[in-house]
This record gives sequence, C-alpha cells and structure tokens, in this order.
Amino acid sequence: MALHFTRPEYTRRIAATCAAMARRGLDGLLLFQQESMYYLTGYDTFGFCFFQCLYLGADGRLALLTRSADLRQARHTSIIEDIRIWTDAAGARPAGELRTMLESLGCKGKRLGIETQSYGLTHFNGKQVDEALSGFVKLADASDLVNMIRVVKSPAELRYVRKAGELGDAALKAAVRKTKAGADEGEILAAQQGAVFAGGGDYPGNEFIIGSGRDALLCRYKSGRRKLSRRDQLTLEWAGVYRHYHAAFMRTLIVGKPMKQHLAMDEACREALAAVEEQLRPGRTAGDVFAAHARVMDQRGMRNHRLNACGYSLGAKFTPSWMDSPMFYQGNEIEIEPGMVFFAHMILMNSEAGAAYCLGRTYIIGEKRLEAVSKAPLGMITR
Repeated sequence: MALHFTRPEYTRRIAATCAAMARRGLDGLLLFQQESMYYLTGYDTFGFCFFQCLYLGADGRLALLTRSADLRQARHTSIIEDIRIWTDAAGARPAGELRTMLESLGCKGKRLGIETQSYGLTHFNGKQVDEALSGFVKLADASDLVNMIRVVKSPAELRYVRKAGELGDAALKAAVRKTKAGADEGEILAAQQGAVFAGGGDYPGNEFIIGSGRDALLCRYKSGRRKLSRRDQLTLEWAGVYRHYHAAFMRTLIVGKPMKQHLAMDEACREALAAVEEQLRPGRTAGDVFAAHARVMDQRGMRNHRLNACGYSLGAKFTPSWMDSPMFYQGNEIEIEPGMVFFAHMILMNSEAGAAYCLGRTYIIGEKRLEAVSKAPLGMITR
C-alpha cells in the first residue's frame, strides 16, 4: 500500500473530523474534494474529474463510491476498505447509486454534511445528488469542515513542505542558469519542472507561470513561447511539490539593464514583504497581513499596480489550482495559527510602462518564529 503517512496519522485526522462533525450536529460527511479524500485516507487520484464520493460516518466508517478505473488506485493508495463501483453506461446516474450506498450504511433520515464547493462536484452532478437524496437525508453544507482542519499541518506534513521548498529552490537555480538574452521560454520552463521531477517531486496543482516582455505582466499561464530579448523581463511563478504538498515562489528576472520602474518596484516589494513577515505570526489575521502589504505598496505609489490579495494558504492540493484558503485580502478575520503554511506574493504590474516585478515565497508559521522554506536571497536577479 502506497501510503505517505502512518496509519496513526490518518486515525488522528479522522478523529478530529468526527469531533468537528459532532460539534455541528452531523451524522456523516459526503466528501467530494479530492484534497479531503487524500488528507483523511491517502487516496491519490485525478479521477475526481468524474463522479465520486467518499462517505465518512460519525463513527469513523469510510465508504467510497467511484468508477472501476479507480478501484485499484483506491486500494493501492488509501486506507479505504469499503469501495463501491458505479458502472459507466449510457444513462448512468451515479447519484442514485450514492443513495443506494448510503441506504446500506443506515443513513436514511440522518443529517449529513456535504462538500458543495468542490471541483469534484459539478453543478450537473450536484443537481442529481440533490434530487437523489431529497427526502432521504438532510443535507447541510460542510465545504469548510475538513479544510479548516487540514489548514494546520502536522510535523509529518511540514517535513513534506520543507522538501517542497528545497525543490522550489532547485527550480529557481535551474531557471537562472537558463535565463539570458536569446533563451527560449520553453527551455527555462522545462529546466524548472525538470528540477522538481529530478528531486523526486510531483506535478503541481496548476501550471507553472512563465512570461517575458508584455507577458511578464500576466498572473496566469498562457500557451505560446518567445525568446528573450537583450533587454527583457521574465516573470516566473512556480512551486516545489512533494507528495502533493506545495511550496510556491514568484520572481521577476531582469535581462540586461533594469528599467527605473523595476528598481522602484524591487524596493517596494522587498519592503512590503518584510512588513508582511511581521504579521505572519500567531494571533494576527489574514486581513492584517494584507493590510501591511497594501500600506507599504500605497505609500510607495504602487496602488494602481498592486493586486487586491497578496497570498494564500498552501498544502496538499490537486488540479486545477494549488491555491488554498484562507487568502490574504481585506477584512479576512481568519486567525493565523502555528503549523499553517502560507505563500506571500508581492505582485506589481505597471501596464502603462509595460513593467512587471514580483517577489514571493512560502512560510511555515511557528510558535515563536517564522520559517521561510527557501534559502534563496530576495535581491533582484539580473542576467
């Protein structure tokens, strides 16, 4: 069995989830988030793009409904013993088979939490679930229940985060070696991803972001490659990934002489990141972190060039995004706790000047001190 954690670790996580269910008056959970399934059982698949549901009872009982393609995946990667298969066929209605499974588990009339905010439960399938379970069980949204448990990482999880940080540093070194005038973006991207794979890492939850020239002002991946000019800018956002745990990073590399805007942005980003680090401690809120970022950026004249968020939680994530909650934005009152992991990104995009500059790295919140999982210096990188 390919488990990444000990059985006592999974037992502890399930017990914590059952306790949270009891506080909400729930008799069980219908889990559609792949992250929840992985966290509680080790189940590792991208089969959540089809209908599948993991049931967790208040007594800790587990039962998975999935397709035949994931039967062996579940057996090999998880602690789940009760695995039910819904059959691919014209007119198949897996939500009806979910009801049959729940009936066999004695759930009729019970109050069940359900993860509706999930990439694993499309609106089409969600309507079928509502229809199939109407009058059979009482459903209550519990999309945040497991999320708020897994946001605080165990020592075993933090070891994977630190390893992801090492892989992220290796990816940066690989990118810097390849970056020069005339270099192809595809070669830089391949070097970064290759460094993660060579170090024993995984695919990320979303594509690495790479863009030079005007594309350096983009915060999302787009297809198409170009070669770097003699005077250029290259924005990279990537993650070291180990056992699905992410450590994200962001940098803008300057080719040739920096623009005056780059120099001003570099100072603003470093000062803002230092202010953010002061807020990344137990007892502060996610909103406090954003406020520190915004204050520095606005004082530096960067109000029109910054974003309305400056980071988010990280952990074991699956496609289509490595972003997790909570996020750093105005008014977010979620309190920071030891064991949380955050990516803080200082992003500046000056559309008028065509200049971009970004600086970001991942941190572990400690009881007394903040731990950056990267050893790379924060100064401007010029090539």
